[in-house]
Amino acid sequence: METLIHYFENIPSSHRSIILVGGIAFFWLLEGAVPLFSFKYNKWKHAWPNLFFTATTVIINFTLAFVLLKTADWVQANDFGLINWLPEMPLWLYVLLGVLFLDFFGAYLAHLVEHKVKPLWMVHLVHHSDHKVDTTTANRHHPIESVIRFTFTLLGVFLAGTPIGIIMLYQSMSLVFTQLTHANIKMPKKLDKVLSYVIVSPDMHKVHHHNLLPYTDSNYGNIFSIWDRLLGTYMELDREKIVYGVDTFPDEEKNSSLKELLKQPFQGYRKPTNI
Repeated sequence: METLIHYFENIPSSHRSIILVGGIAFFWLLEGAVPLFSFKYNKWKHAWPNLFFTATTVIINFTLAFVLLKTADWVQANDFGLINWLPEMPLWLYVLLGVLFLDFFGAYLAHLVEHKVKPLWMVHLVHHSDHKVDTTTANRHHPIESVIRFTFTLLGVFLAGTPIGIIMLYQSMSLVFTQLTHANIKMPKKLDKVLSYVIVSPDMHKVHHHNLLPYTDSNYGNIFSIWDRLLGTYMELDREKIVYGVDTFPDEEKNSSLKELLKQPFQGYRKPTNI
C-alpha cells in the first residue's frame, strides 16, 4: 500500500494521460464488441463535442492543480480533516476512508447539488443531453461545470483531510469508473447487479441518464454505490427501457452541436416531466 500511495504522490502527467486516453480507447473498442444499444450513428462525429469537453476539463483541472496541491499540503500540515481526526488505523483503512470521503464530497454531493439547484442543472444539462451515451460521454462537461466540480473536489480534500497521494489515486479511479459506467457495453445482468451493491455499475448509472424523472434524479454515485443506497437516491430501471437525453430538451441535432452545447447553460430553465 505504501508503494501504491508513493506512486500516486509522484504520478507523472504522462501516466495520467495514458489512463485517460487508454481508458477511452479500451472502452471504445469494447463497445464495438459487446454493445448495449446498437446505435445508428457516426461514432467519430458523435465523439467530437464530447472529446472537446474532455479536453477543456483537462485544461481547467491542470490550470487549477496548484490550488489542489496547496489545499492537500495545508490539511496535512495542520492535521485537519475527517481521516486525521479518527483514531490511528492501518494504512489500507486510511486510504479506503480517504477515497470514500472524496467520493462523497467531491462527486456524490456535487452531483446531487447540480440536479437540485436550477442554474447548476442548466450547466449540468450538457452532460445529460447526450442521446447516445457511450464512453466519450463520461467527461462531456461544460467548462463551467468543470470549475464547479473542481470546487467540490477542493471541499472534499479540505473536509476529508486527504494527502495528495490519495487524491491522485481517487482521481485516477474516478476517471476509469466514469468511462466504464458510461460505456455502451452489455454486461451480464446478474454480474452488474452484484457489482452494484458495492460500486456504481454500468446499468446502475445508465438509469441516471434516463430522460424522465424520477430516474434522472437518482444514482448520483461516481465510484461507490453506498451513498445512493444509504441516502435513498438509489433506483432501478430495466436497461431495455432506458431512453437517453432530457425530455424538455429533445432536439438531438442541437444537443450534438458544440456551438449549441456551449450556449446551453444560458437557456431558460424548463421543468422536467415526472412520470
